[in-house]
Amino acid sequence: MTGILGGFGGQLGKSLADKWLGLLALPGALFLAVVAAAYALGQSHALDVPRLVRQVTGWAHAPVVGTVGGQVVLLLAALAMSVVVGLVARVLGSAIERVVLAAGWHSWPRLARAFARRGTEARRKRWDEAHRDYSARWAEAAQAMALDRELDPEARHAALRARTSIAVERPDRPTWSGDRINGVAVRLERDHSLDLALVWPYLWLLLPEQERTEITAARTGMTRAAELGAWAVLFAPVIYLWWPAAIVVVVLGIVARGRTRTATDTYARLVEAAVRLYARDLAQRLGIECDGALPADAGNRFDELLNSAPPPEIS
Repeated sequence: MTGILGGFGGQLGKSLADKWLGLLALPGALFLAVVAAAYALGQSHALDVPRLVRQVTGWAHAPVVGTVGGQVVLLLAALAMSVVVGLVARVLGSAIERVVLAAGWHSWPRLARAFARRGTEARRKRWDEAHRDYSARWAEAAQAMALDRELDPEARHAALRARTSIAVERPDRPTWSGDRINGVAVRLERDHSLDLALVWPYLWLLLPEQERTEITAARTGMTRAAELGAWAVLFAPVIYLWWPAAIVVVVLGIVARGRTRTATDTYARLVEAAVRLYARDLAQRLGIECDGALPADAGNRFDELLNSAPPPEIS
C-alpha cells in the first residue's frame, strides 16, 4: 500500500510541479530577466549587448553569489519572485477576461458603465447599418432566385462578413467577444425559447467525454489569451526604463487580441453545437416528448421542469 501511494504521490507531485513551473515560474522568470536587462541598459544604451554582458558578468562576480548559501538564497528569491509575478499575471488575466466578456457590465462602476453603454450603443448602430445592407443583399438574392437569374453572391458574403466583424447578433455588450458568447444565448432563445443559463449545467452532465474535453480546451484557451494580455499590461511600465519593451507590449497585445477572438469564437461554436445536438437527449431524459428535431417551444418545457418553485409566502 505504501509503495502504491508513494508512486502515486510522486507522480502527482511531478505533475503539479511541471504545471506550476510552466504556468507561473517560467513566464515570471522571463519577465524578471527583461526587467533586469532594462535596468542594466536603460534608455540611452537600450541595444548595447556588450554593456549587458559586462553588467551580468559583474553581477555574477558579486561576493554574495560566490558562496553556496548566497546562491541558494538568490535562487529561492528568484523562484519566489517569479511565482509571485506569475500569480499577479493570472489574477490580472482573470480581470481582463471579465472586462473582455463584459457579462455584467450593467453593474460596473458608474464611469465604466457609462463608457460601456456608449460603446455598446455605437456598436449597435454600426451593426444595424451593416444588417440593413446584408438584408438588402439577401432580398436581391431571393428575387434573383425567384426569377431564375444568376447573381454573384460575393456582395452578399462581403455584407455578411462586415456584419459579423461587428457582432454575430445585435450587440448587447461593449466588446466583440462578449457579444459572441451572448449571441449563442440569443439564437437559442429565438429558435427554441431555450434559456441557455438554465439548461447548460444539466446538458453538460449528459455530454460525452470527447465533447466536454473539446469545450474545456476552448474555454482554457480563452483564459490563456487573457493572461497573455495581462503580460502585456505588466510589461507596459518597463517602457519607462527601456524603450524596446514597447515592442514587447504591442506584440503581446496584438497576439492576445487575436487569440481571444479565436478562442471565444471556438468556444461559442462548440457550446451552441453541443446544445443543438444534445438538447433532444436532455428532453428525453426529462420525459419531454420529442419526436425528430427539437421543437420550437422546447425551452418552455425545460423552464417548467428545471426551474425551482418560488419560496412560500411568509405569513
